[in-house]
Amino acid sequence: MEIMLIAVVSPVIRCEWQLENWQVALVTTMVFFGYMVFSILFGLLADRYGRWKILLISFLWGAYFSLLTSFSPSYIWFVFLRTMVGCGVSGHAQGLIIKTEFLPTKYRGYMLPLSQVFWLAGSLLIIGLASVVIPTIGWRWLIRIASIPGIILILAFKFIPESARFNVSTGNTQAALATLQRIAKMNRSVMPEGTLVEPILEKRGRFADLLDAKYLRTTLQIWVIWLGISFAYYGVILASAELLERDLVCGSRSEAEVVVTVMDTEESQSPCHCHMFAPSDYRTMIISTIGEIALNPVNILGINFLGRRLSLSITMSCTALFFLLLNICTSSAGLIGFLFMLRALVAANFNTIYIYTAEVYPTMMRALGMGTSGSLCRIGAMVAPFISQVLMSASFLGALCLFSSVCVICAISAFTLPIETKGRALQIQVSILKIWMVPL
Repeated sequence: MEIMLIAVVSPVIRCEWQLENWQVALVTTMVFFGYMVFSILFGLLADRYGRWKILLISFLWGAYFSLLTSFSPSYIWFVFLRTMVGCGVSGHAQGLIIKTEFLPTKYRGYMLPLSQVFWLAGSLLIIGLASVVIPTIGWRWLIRIASIPGIILILAFKFIPESARFNVSTGNTQAALATLQRIAKMNRSVMPEGTLVEPILEKRGRFADLLDAKYLRTTLQIWVIWLGISFAYYGVILASAELLERDLVCGSRSEAEVVVTVMDTEESQSPCHCHMFAPSDYRTMIISTIGEIALNPVNILGINFLGRRLSLSITMSCTALFFLLLNICTSSAGLIGFLFMLRALVAANFNTIYIYTAEVYPTMMRALGMGTSGSLCRIGAMVAPFISQVLMSASFLGALCLFSSVCVICAISAFTLPIETKGRALQIQVSILKIWMVPL
C-alpha cells in the first residue's frame, strides 16, 4: 500500500503544488533513496541483533512517518516525510527472511510466491480507496487511512517468533528450543530427543563474506538482476499511470482529457499536465494490477520444476518482449492487455529473485545479502520515475527500448548464475555446517 500510494497520489499533488515532471518523479526517487540507504543498515543489524527486532522497528518507523505525511504543509515536507517512510519500509524484508528460515526446503518454492497475494491485496486496496477517497475528502485522508493497516499489524508481532536459525547461530539455543517446542505443540507433535548443538558464529553480517570467493560472482550477478527487476517493476507501475494520465494510448481518449478540454485555455496548456484520474483510469489500474497474480501458478510450477535460474531467465525475456509491444498502436483494451501481462511478468520476476536470494546465502549473512540486494535494486527504482515520467514524454520508443534492454541483460545474468538453489537446504555459514540433535 505504501509503495503503490505514490502512483495514485502523484496526479493530485502535481495539481495542488503545480509541480513539473521532474518534481513528481523526485518524490518516488527519494522514497527509494531512503529505502536504499536503510536496507543495508537494517540487513546488517538483523544479522547481528535479530530479524524480529528490526522488523518491529521498521513497522513502527514506517507507520509513524506515513501518518505524518498526511499533514505535509508543502512539497518539500512531503518529499522528506515520504523519504522517511521509504527508510522504514526497507526493513519489511526481514519478514520474508524469518519465513524462509522456518520453511522446509520442499515447501519454500510453493509458499514464498504466495506472499505475492498480500502484495496484490495491498495494491488493489490502495487503488480502490483512492478512487473513492481522493475525489471526496482528498489525498491527505487517503494517506491517513492507508497508514491504519501498518499500525494494526504492529499488534501481530506478539505472534511472530524470532528465527530459530538466527538464535542457534548466536548461541541462544534455549530460545530456539522454546520456539521449536511451541511449534511442536501447535502441530500436536513432539520434539526429537537430544540436545541442540551448533557452533556459535561470532562473525555475522560482514560485507567481506558477500564478496568471498565462493559467493563473489553470485553476489554481483544478483545485484545486477535486482537492480534491473526493480527498474522494470516500478517502471511498469509508473508508466501505466503516465499512459493513463497523459492519454498516450493510440487512438483513444480518456475521460480525464475530455474534462481538460473544457477547462480554460491557460490551465489546459499548463506545463504541469494537471490531469486528474477518471473512474475508468482507476478501473484500468485495478485490472492491470490483478495481473500480478495471474502468472503466480505458472511461476510456482516454473520455480519448482525448471529451477530458480531458468524460470527467472524466461520471465525476464518475456518482460523485455512485452515492453516493446507497448509501442504498438492499439486501443485501450489492447493497452490494458499489455499492462496486465507486464505486471504479471514483473511480479513473477520479483517472486523468483526474492526466493533465490533468501536461499543462496547462509544464515550468518542472509539478512545482509537480502539487504544489500534490496538496496542496490532501489537504484533501479530511483531511476525508473525519470524514465517513465520524463523520458517517456520526450521519446516513448526510447524509454521502452531502455526498459527492454535492461530486462535482456537480467535474463542473461539469471541464466548464468553459478548456483541453483532448487531442492538445496539452507546453508549455515560459508563452510557448510549442519544443525543436529546429539543423543543424550
